[in-house]
Amino acid sequence: MKNRGAKNGGMKIRHAKRRGEWAELRFMARAAEQGLQVTKPWGETARYDFVVENEGRFVRVQVKSTMFKDRGGYSCSVRGSRGVYKGDVFDFVAVYVIPEDLWYIIPAEKIRGQGSVAIYPKLKGAKYDGYKEAWRLLRESVEGRVERLEGCVEMVFSNCECKLGILRLR
Repeated sequence: MKNRGAKNGGMKIRHAKRRGEWAELRFMARAAEQGLQVTKPWGETARYDFVVENEGRFVRVQVKSTMFKDRGGYSCSVRGSRGVYKGDVFDFVAVYVIPEDLWYIIPAEKIRGQGSVAIYPKLKGAKYDGYKEAWRLLRESVEGRVERLEGCVEMVFSNCECKLGILRLR
């Protein structure tokens, strides 16, 4: 069931920074409803807004929101204050489409190098349609991340030998 009161409240927030903070609160509430543990880093210097945790495993999430209609859909900026995000600064972007009260949970590699994304909630088969309300991706990614890390550690140490406390590559 959609919470139209909260949705309409966000439409009235004119100050972009305050609207972004409101969207972050909405993300925390929705993630909690999905059974996810959410942590907010202290300060403003992290390149991501939240860490989602499951059983000691973590993924980084950047939250964005939009109410900007564009050609039958919505345009959402996915850039930081210094421009397009570069490198591995977060794992997912969570885009909140305020007028539709919808979340898109998009893997970072799908938006890397882009300054904005076009979201079409009513268009079947749209580019980001598979990420609509895809909270499961956060859960699955947190669970799969440890397996990938364990595999990397095993690969690194299988090529090493340790003698007298000195680690050398074989």
